[in-house]
Amino acid sequence: MPLLAIAFSTACRREPPRPAVERIAILRFENLGADPANDWMGRAFSEILTSELGDAKGLYAVSAGRIHAVENGMGGRPPEAPGISAERTAALEAGATEVVFGQYSVRNGTLTARMTLEDELTGRMTVLPAISVPAGDVISAASELAREISNQSKPYSTKNPLVVEAHVKAFEHSASPEIAADLEKAIAADPNFGPSYRQLAEVQAQQKDIPGAQATLARGIARGDRIPPMERALMQIQDANLRNDAALRLKGLAALSAADTGDPDVWQNLGLANVASHLYPQAVEAFKKAAALQPGDGNLWNQLGYAAVYAGDTATATDAIEHYRRLAPTAPNPLDSLADIDFIAGQLPQAEATYRENAKKYPDFFGGLDFLKAAITRLMSGDVSGADAIAQQYFDARATAKDPVLDYRKAQWAWISGRRQAACQQMEKLTAITDNPAARNIASHAAAELAMWNLMLGNRQRTATLAHQAADLARPAVSPEAAIAAFLSQSPASAAEWQARVKALLPNPAQEPVADLALVDALLFAKDYGEALPVLKSMYDSGNSSAGEGLPVLLAWAYVETGHIPEAAELLRFNPPLADSGITWATSLYFPRIFYLRAVVAEKQGKPDIARENWRIFHAVSGPDPLFWGEEQQGK
Repeated sequence: MPLLAIAFSTACRREPPRPAVERIAILRFENLGADPANDWMGRAFSEILTSELGDAKGLYAVSAGRIHAVENGMGGRPPEAPGISAERTAALEAGATEVVFGQYSVRNGTLTARMTLEDELTGRMTVLPAISVPAGDVISAASELAREISNQSKPYSTKNPLVVEAHVKAFEHSASPEIAADLEKAIAADPNFGPSYRQLAEVQAQQKDIPGAQATLARGIARGDRIPPMERALMQIQDANLRNDAALRLKGLAALSAADTGDPDVWQNLGLANVASHLYPQAVEAFKKAAALQPGDGNLWNQLGYAAVYAGDTATATDAIEHYRRLAPTAPNPLDSLADIDFIAGQLPQAEATYRENAKKYPDFFGGLDFLKAAITRLMSGDVSGADAIAQQYFDARATAKDPVLDYRKAQWAWISGRRQAACQQMEKLTAITDNPAARNIASHAAAELAMWNLMLGNRQRTATLAHQAADLARPAVSPEAAIAAFLSQSPASAAEWQARVKALLPNPAQEPVADLALVDALLFAKDYGEALPVLKSMYDSGNSSAGEGLPVLLAWAYVETGHIPEAAELLRFNPPLADSGITWATSLYFPRIFYLRAVVAEKQGKPDIARENWRIFHAVSGPDPLFWGEEQQGK
């Protein structure tokens, strides 16, 4: 029986319980030989062992890419440095419960290698027997070592050491001028070794040769079953990322999860992709599998909670967050998430109470944001004065923290709670304070937001003046809000003309999310809902976050105005929780419009009581200053 299995099975009762799946990290081996030309083998051992242990039951081998992603977040070290000194901390941060480090040397025509296994739960160190093979046969050496860990190890996907060397050097020296040519040679030597295609495509993408990268991946995918399913899935995901194709990426992640069911990161990524595509029941199942593999990861339970509430399963959502709370009993985020769950599901009294409890326990959490969330929750009941009282607690907390944008926040609150004239007056004062760089920055943002408000009030000329003021104050940088406000202040035009304008303003494909938002806003303000609908649907389906948490409400708006009532009703079932940044100009696009839309939908569905209640709330929080599109005059 392999030594690792023996170590696992002989744990005494006082040792910590073993996880359902051991997360083993194979660190880069250290070259103890005299020839630095063999340094590449250190990574080769790590790569081959990790791959060969990929299907072993009860094990998940953490990839070097995953370890170095964590390492980079911690400051990073050279990828060619010995793993015991450069990778161990990152491996533990990546969740490894077992860490393997090793040494090797080439002397007198023989390659000798040895491993040490460190059990992170017990502190036990196990030195495994050394192996020896002919010099240069690193693949056979690594395979022998893999069998010392598990008798379920699988053969590596190439037997060609030149291919392995090219793979390793591409991992550690991707910027080298020779790497692309070496990878092409590797593909020619073994066209069924998937990593070579992925690495070459990555190099080509770094060189801005996106068509070349896509063609390389197409070559690899075309090999079909001659390349293992997991590698094909990884190529599909990489291709989807190059194309910014959410549907293709979801398909690739589904294939990857089927090929590598023991990797919690794969299930987590599949869950996130399903959430982005609004496939919430599928996301719930993916997060459940990830959490089962890594039950101590509170973030997984948190993600499961949010996916479950949007799937309509409030009980599962609450249970998941309660599990998260048990894992982190002194952290503020679990209780905030629990309040969010109730808020999303429409359980407003419970949500408000939990927000307020969390704000009092953790007043510094996101600068007292839970006081503001509690105020928004009360505002959604139509109780403006009660909401004001709670909002004042938020402002008091920000004053204690000497928040330089306190007056800005107060103006935002005045706007969404229906005091639009007062909000504009407060924000106008901020645009005039420009006597130092910090004040100029605040004035720029104030002018940008005030520009958007004036557009909503129908003052297009004033919008243009404020947008240009915001840009002048912010130079050389210009905020997206100021750019969009300036764009929207142009003269009314047809949908085709707005599309041409936005392409001229933001021609870079990387700017597409902001361009789509600018176009949608122009079409909505022009009341061209039929043209806005497909753009909004595309933004929603692709997970475009530029529109903020209110994107579903904007899509519902277009659905209502084009007669798609069932589709609108589905989107309006949930309350959009406030973003961590608090109130933004995007908030004013959907609040209090959400109540107007719910009232119209209820009327269309023959639910007069629900319609009356939403009209009541809508008029209560709209205030005395009507917006130019005139919804305030309806439902009275």
